[in-house]
Amino acid sequence: MPIIDPTKVPLKTGSIYPEPYASMMKGRSSLRLGEAGGLTQYGVNLVMLEPGAMSSLRHWHHNEDEFVWVVEGECTLVQDEGETVMRPGDSAAFPAGNPNGHHFLNRTDKVAKFLVVGTKAPTETAVYSDVDMMVHMTPGLSGKAHFTHKDGSDWTGPR
Repeated sequence: MPIIDPTKVPLKTGSIYPEPYASMMKGRSSLRLGEAGGLTQYGVNLVMLEPGAMSSLRHWHHNEDEFVWVVEGECTLVQDEGETVMRPGDSAAFPAGNPNGHHFLNRTDKVAKFLVVGTKAPTETAVYSDVDMMVHMTPGLSGKAHFTHKDGSDWTGPR
């Protein structure tokens, strides 16, 4: 069984989002542990949020399940029903196709860390709940993100 040394996994920072949203992800970083271990059917990422950082825009997936488990610190899950503080050992599941947008905020003065496990569907669309944007991932785009407005038109910036 291959052991993954997290100190040798490249730290991913930044975002695939177009501006102005990419800048909003400052303080978020991750280790792509599943990728480092050669996994192809699902992703396993350790996400780190600095104080004041957010994990993503609030979103939901058409085809991919997500599971989150808090391993260090405290973060706030924000979803349609409101906010829930999560601490080490707490977990949450987000089934594909459920249009309840979610993301995590670190409102503390310490780093928060959580593990995200998610399927890697061949094609995927994620919808951003609070902004007029969606992202599409398809094999024809070589895994590259294609952003659109919710009406399907190409992304031209916030409107």
